[in-house]
Amino acid sequence: MKRKVFDLRPWPRVARHTQTVTHIPGYVIVDFTAHEVARPLDVPFGERTVRILDHGFRWVRAHPTGTGEGVIGDAITVQLNAAGQPEQLYVDIHAGEGVGEDGLPWTEDVYLDVIADWQPGWEVTETHIIDADELEEAVRAGLVSPTLAEAAWTHARLVEEGLRAGTYAPLGVLRGYLEDPYT
Repeated sequence: MKRKVFDLRPWPRVARHTQTVTHIPGYVIVDFTAHEVARPLDVPFGERTVRILDHGFRWVRAHPTGTGEGVIGDAITVQLNAAGQPEQLYVDIHAGEGVGEDGLPWTEDVYLDVIADWQPGWEVTETHIIDADELEEAVRAGLVSPTLAEAAWTHARLVEEGLRAGTYAPLGVLRGYLEDPYT
């Protein structure tokens, strides 16, 4: 596994940005806006390609603070275009999380992620579990145990189900923040 800190400030793809960190009960919200981008970022989403980074795009992450180290969990990022419309939801599956002394959240990445298409009205219409090849490679390399890999798959499927059913609680946290970021 690799420890990932959610801090987009050093991203070389972005020439000018702002980033704020807000602590709310149970979560850390990292709100990153890419004002000027050196190179846009397009990614596959099912059968199509989605632009998730360009001038004025905003990435807002809801990172839980109660899971702790060594526990399977997840953290969600919504990627909004310059008009504030959702382009993609991205859920990192992890095997532990925390908040560093600098206030930034970190996870023990288990490589598997869930992406979702989010429509007006906060309705998820399509989901995909991605990066299975990275997880398989990590298992082969001995970085992730087969037991942990299976737990990551189980958790990713639960996240996918919750997103589709509209019951995935961190999406509600993001919604509340985006609708009233000063609560």
